[in-house]
Amino acid sequence: MAMQISATNPEHPALLLELPWSLPLEEWPEDCLVPLPRGISRHVVRYARAGTEIIAVKELAERPALREYELLRDLDRLGIPAVDPLAVLTGRTDAAGEPLESVLVTRHLRGSMPYRSMFETTMRPETMHRLMDALAVLLVRLHLAGFAWGDCSLSNTLFRRDAGAYAAYLVDAETGDLHPRLSPGQREYDLDLARVNISGELLDLEASGALHPSVDPVEFGHEICTRYDGLWQELTRTSVYPAGKYHYIERRIRRLNDLGFDVAEMQIEHSANGDSVTFVPKVVDAGHHQRQLLRLTGLDTEENQARRLLNDLESWMATQEDYAPGAPPASARLHSATGYPEAARPEVLAHRWVRDVFRPTVRAVPPGLRGAMDPAEIYHELLEHRWYLSERAQHDIGLDTAVADYIANVLPKARGALEP
Repeated sequence: MAMQISATNPEHPALLLELPWSLPLEEWPEDCLVPLPRGISRHVVRYARAGTEIIAVKELAERPALREYELLRDLDRLGIPAVDPLAVLTGRTDAAGEPLESVLVTRHLRGSMPYRSMFETTMRPETMHRLMDALAVLLVRLHLAGFAWGDCSLSNTLFRRDAGAYAAYLVDAETGDLHPRLSPGQREYDLDLARVNISGELLDLEASGALHPSVDPVEFGHEICTRYDGLWQELTRTSVYPAGKYHYIERRIRRLNDLGFDVAEMQIEHSANGDSVTFVPKVVDAGHHQRQLLRLTGLDTEENQARRLLNDLESWMATQEDYAPGAPPASARLHSATGYPEAARPEVLAHRWVRDVFRPTVRAVPPGLRGAMDPAEIYHELLEHRWYLSERAQHDIGLDTAVADYIANVLPKARGALEP
């Protein structure tokens, strides 16, 4: 059978054909390889150059190669931190016509390191805690998306430094499986595997003398479970607040943001008697909010501004007359462009919010007091001020009151501090 290439980009096959696919991966010449650190793998893995790309090539049987390629593509569509799949090659043969194993090709994750390379110099326990944090975040993200990893370990993860912390990326999806939703048993199975694998990997490092003497491998294996459980509880629990205490919702959103998660959707439901509000968040990766706000409102902002404005938009949508009991929740309307009456379409509601809330609020601030702040930053500042006043008063004071207090008590002091 002739060699076949399935690729995510039509340009990749031409670049990949330049590589020596008729040789087993272990025999590839040095002139086509890139000397980058590799982690431990049950398969032969090499880094190579294809045009301007640095690629990772993994040799494995055809069926798991095709399956892993599709799973990585699914994770990419879901926005999960994982290596980027480029192609899968099947039907390889050597010069004598003997069959060779298929290969999975992924893009090298720039700036990433396998965990063993990070332990070439003894890693401090504080740094290892941050590594466990990153892996716990990755596992939670996978489970929220319905992905059962099946082999969570340090070896199957790449780590990249992220402003003093670490970001973890899935590098091996061969044992994974994607479901609409994971059961508690599936999540516990993944977590138990992670605990055992991590403890074993750290024991191996301890035997080689690469582990800090104060680190207990078994204790660190249990740590991933503790950190995972705390994150999962915070991200998935349903909160019920007294009606009118909307600043409690914002408090929870702030905690999620502090944990490194963004809130893409909020399901807000009022109780039948109207005395309580149920709040369920949905988290996503950073960068989502800029794109979402720009699409809905035309406002081009920074990510933190966009997150805050979308949160306010979502809360406002839940108070509109269009939002009736039994109708799809505001969070669903925010993420669907079809299937609802014209008045409930997200673009219509977002336009109304810009016209009736955002612009009048910004225009209420005298131009002479705005300084160099753009409209999105002004609105963000006003929401911040409303938050602090509501926390102090222990009830939502409303935007109009916050604007008046901000103009009277905050902006004059800020402007005075800037003047010579």
